[in-house]
Amino acid sequence: MTLGPPGTTCKPATGLFPRLRSRDDLERLRLRDDQVRSFGENGYLAGIRVLEGATLDAVREAVERIQRGESPRLETLYEVEEDYYRDPEANAFHCLGGWLVEPALHDLIFHPAATVPAAQLLGLERLRFWHDQVFYKPPRHPGVVSWHQDFSYWTRTLPMRHITMNIVLDDTSLGNGCLHYVPGSHRWPDLPVTGLAGDMDSIQSVLTDEQKSLFKPVAVELKAGECSFHHPRMIHGSFANVTDRPRRATVINVFRDGVRSASDAPPLRGVPAIPRGEPMGGRFFPLLFEPSHPRLQHPRGFRSRLRS
Repeated sequence: MTLGPPGTTCKPATGLFPRLRSRDDLERLRLRDDQVRSFGENGYLAGIRVLEGATLDAVREAVERIQRGESPRLETLYEVEEDYYRDPEANAFHCLGGWLVEPALHDLIFHPAATVPAAQLLGLERLRFWHDQVFYKPPRHPGVVSWHQDFSYWTRTLPMRHITMNIVLDDTSLGNGCLHYVPGSHRWPDLPVTGLAGDMDSIQSVLTDEQKSLFKPVAVELKAGECSFHHPRMIHGSFANVTDRPRRATVINVFRDGVRSASDAPPLRGVPAIPRGEPMGGRFFPLLFEPSHPRLQHPRGFRSRLRS
């Protein structure tokens, strides 16, 4: 199938992913208390199953079409990383806006296996979409994703009540450039932007001596279809793929319903401006999780573990 005009479909367009139909469905996807505590302590949580079987295959195929330039309306992507255009032999492929051009990526943002844990970690009952990303590291490719904080790129939205979901489409390892996190760095303040490509260690130029002493990355190796969740201030990055197979991932970024625009400029390319101070919303930022039906309510609610 093909999607309608960009941003016009604010609910799932296919039957690829299941929907929540009962409180039992919700309970099966909730995280354990120790997982929520781990996220609060370390700033990330890894190993949560989101895709498998036909859904994993469909998302892989969508990412392949985008990377090969075969998806319809590629011009509606929010952006493709400039460093990739400048030198694709040195820089990994990275784009924003896959949900606008591929039905599987469009519907993935609504998938309860991702949205229920994300809402729980944020302590929310209403979760709203921010944007998605695709990362593609070809075989034997030197491209890296340099150490960075996501929120350094997101200060046009406030307050900071965001979370990132990194869904890997291949088994990840040290060899193919798995994601690394710096535990505890989610408690650090916002850092200046030092770039996503090229110099892996450019962030060192903006760290204090104390931060440098605490900079002890941990490799997070995941199975295809698993997800890691991380805090918007978490320092993370990934190294080159030195294996003979691609390393692919799609990322979903979300925030609390009620987060507001902090700029009068368009928040993303091709998206109408939302005046400073107004809530983020509309067709480009749909609600993803809103368990308003009594059958989906849980007596414990969702406890927040996101620290600002």
